Amino acid sequence: MKSFQLFLAVGTLSLFWCGVASAHDPVFSPGPHVLYKEGVEVHVGAHSEKAGQEKETELGLELTYGLTGDWAAGIELPYASVEDGADKSNGIGDLRLFTKYRFWRKDSLGRQESAAVLLNVMSANGDDQANPPLGSGTTDALLGFTYGYESLTWYRWTSIRYRHNGEKSGEDSSGLRRGDRWLVDLALGYRPTFPVYLKPDTVWILELNGEKGQRAELNGSTLANTGGSEWFISPGIFWTQRNFAVKAGVQLPIASDLNGNQAESDYRAKLEFEWHL
Repeated sequence: MKSFQLFLAVGTLSLFWCGVASAHDPVFSPGPHVLYKEGVEVHVGAHSEKAGQEKETELGLELTYGLTGDWAAGIELPYASVEDGADKSNGIGDLRLFTKYRFWRKDSLGRQESAAVLLNVMSANGDDQANPPLGSGTTDALLGFTYGYESLTWYRWTSIRYRHNGEKSGEDSSGLRRGDRWLVDLALGYRPTFPVYLKPDTVWILELNGEKGQRAELNGSTLANTGGSEWFISPGIFWTQRNFAVKAGVQLPIASDLNGNQAESDYRAKLEFEWHL
């Protein structure tokens, strides 16, 4: 009887691990989770942020495909609304192509550790001549590394990313290059109740997100009111029901060291829906 109970417990944990636990990532930073082979993820999200008089809201449709059990790729199509005082613009933002490869994974009973690298490429299709602009006007790339520890109760994630911004071209913006940016993230997740397979599951998440940007340059000369660093504390939630998930959170600034005269961030918020097919 004891052997049967042990077998049943191990089987339940294994089913839960395959269907729910391994699918968790932080809200505002990447995790090492990769979609299963030939799987499809439909992702709809809303992101809003405010800094001084400038407010931006973005709606995005994201499609991801599992090339293998450790490698996924996808595309994000954004629609942006930007306000800066009395000025307002609406339209298509910069399209994003992305891929993630999980190069290491270690499993044990009720526990998993993994690490992955990722690459995002942001196109220049958004209207950068709108007032305020809807796109960067450059092709940018982001390279990152992420590590995650997942158990039935606790989650830990860390990531580091580097964003390289391209140089603008054209009569009105020749020689303008936004500064590159480093992003560092630490996250902790906690599941308050023991998971039950096929039942709703909730994980509470707390993140520490840091950003440090270099100064922008115009024709080789640095611009004073650009670059600097900001830190955020970010509470969030990850709720799942079988192959459907909801992620939500808010970023609250706790420290800022921006160069020159720049508006500090007031808040950033995110709400996302994920569906695995």
